[in-house]
Amino acid sequence: MSWLLVFFGFCMLIVLHEAGHFFAAKATGMRVEKFFLFFGPKLVSVKRGETEYGVAAIPLGGYVKISGMNPEEELPPEAEHRAYYRQPVWKRIVVTGAGPAVNIVLAFAIFFFVYFSYAQQPTQKVGEVIPKTPAATALKSGDRILSVDGRSYPNVDREARMERFIDDIGTHKCADGVRTNGCRAVQPVALRIERGGSVRTIVVRPEYKADAKRMLIGFSYGGEPTSISVGTAATRAWDSVWFFTHRTASVFSRIFESSQRKEISSVVGISDVAHQTVEKSAEESLLLLALVSLSLGLINLLPILPLDGGHIFWGIVEKLRGKPASLRTMERASVVGFALVAMLFFIGLSNDIGRLTGEGFNVR
Repeated sequence: MSWLLVFFGFCMLIVLHEAGHFFAAKATGMRVEKFFLFFGPKLVSVKRGETEYGVAAIPLGGYVKISGMNPEEELPPEAEHRAYYRQPVWKRIVVTGAGPAVNIVLAFAIFFFVYFSYAQQPTQKVGEVIPKTPAATALKSGDRILSVDGRSYPNVDREARMERFIDDIGTHKCADGVRTNGCRAVQPVALRIERGGSVRTIVVRPEYKADAKRMLIGFSYGGEPTSISVGTAATRAWDSVWFFTHRTASVFSRIFESSQRKEISSVVGISDVAHQTVEKSAEESLLLLALVSLSLGLINLLPILPLDGGHIFWGIVEKLRGKPASLRTMERASVVGFALVAMLFFIGLSNDIGRLTGEGFNVR
């Protein structure tokens, strides 16, 4: 059942993306010939008016076919005035940008719903202990952190105290003096905790994690249900969209760095993580769906053909030049774009195979 839910979720994102193109094309007077889920041989279809709606055999996306997407395409005389390349540049940009826009707005909406419906107030209790970390052998979910290295910070509020505990852990140094992923601290951290009504002190030697750029033990704080305002939920949703947009952009800008390449996943890895999150909680499943939707929108805005961003880019070029670029120029650019997309897919698939055959994805 969980795999079916994952498949349904991905299909929904594809349909909504293509629906953005579809309704924008209809609204701007363009002729839409096909609206298909997936690619390849047609499995089933039905024609309503001038548009054929259907499902194809290869589940790797979807497409909307608008008349005149190819400038050299021959069309019936009665349809020529509704062809894509006969429309003003602004209409073409609206149509091509509508798909990614739907995914980005959907991501914001899901973030907002999760933050508003599942709002929690952080506590000093341990929430999740991450497997194969220093905390895994020392802490348990429900432990209450009272002090770190003898410092309890009684004169600050709870959230500030929790942040200071994390900062104190981060001050410990690597044994070899060089911050490499997984290096252990010279001195262990002394944690005073409350467990089952009794107070005890445990020692844990933190590890440096390159992705977090700090020393960590390997646990997250727990939370308790609370209520927040609509404005606060909207602010948190926007902050999440901005954070992951910036992070996605930074990954692509440093794709030739090995540490950044390891963060890229293909549909194989995403589906495996989605399967795990569906089995954990509805909240985590919705957050992952928001991230996938946001990623789909952002990747499609890359200024390379055949992605939507490529069509937007050449539309802007046409507006600036006063005339469209030649079909040959765009075809050559599409070869480069296809090569980049194929490279991203290959890197993501290679990473996913390594994770699946190694330690897995460790959803947390």
